Amino acid sequence: MSTDIEFLKYPIGRFKIPESITSETIREAIFQIKLFPANLFTAVSPLSTPQLDTAYRPGGWTVRQLVHHCADSHMNAFIRYKLALTEENPTVKPYDEALWANLTDAALPIESSLSIIKAIHLKWGILLDSMKHEEFKRTYFHPEKKRNQDLEEITLLYSWHSQHHLAHIQHLVMREKW
Repeated sequence: MSTDIEFLKYPIGRFKIPESITSETIREAIFQIKLFPANLFTAVSPLSTPQLDTAYRPGGWTVRQLVHHCADSHMNAFIRYKLALTEENPTVKPYDEALWANLTDAALPIESSLSIIKAIHLKWGILLDSMKHEEFKRTYFHPEKKRNQDLEEITLLYSWHSQHHLAHIQHLVMREKW
């Protein structure tokens, strides 16, 4: 049973930083980040209200909460990116994503968060495409992780994060035969 729950939680596996990060690895991550809004829209647009309010796994968030979470998370990531590019190793503000997912705005129709995701990823993609190799080495300090994180790692993390939550939705749709 634990393997089943592990797969439901991490359908594409847990995030791992590769031993070697190449420019091709970064280019692929940027491509996935830029593609995410369209992929997410394709996955959720056919879903009904009851389907959007279905949890992707027992004890997990609903599809609606996942969409709002992605908007919240990616807004924070984009702001952290800009801080790292404009300040010397800034300390970023953590937030409790589980509490955010239970605020009243997480019950709104998903269109608001889909619009935010589309806009953030457009700006983020342009920023990523313009970055020089050395800019991906810029860092911020994450107090919860108690370490510096460079933008190279964060690019890979958010490529994974996008695909991770997209897979939650896609696997739910397949399991439920929607």
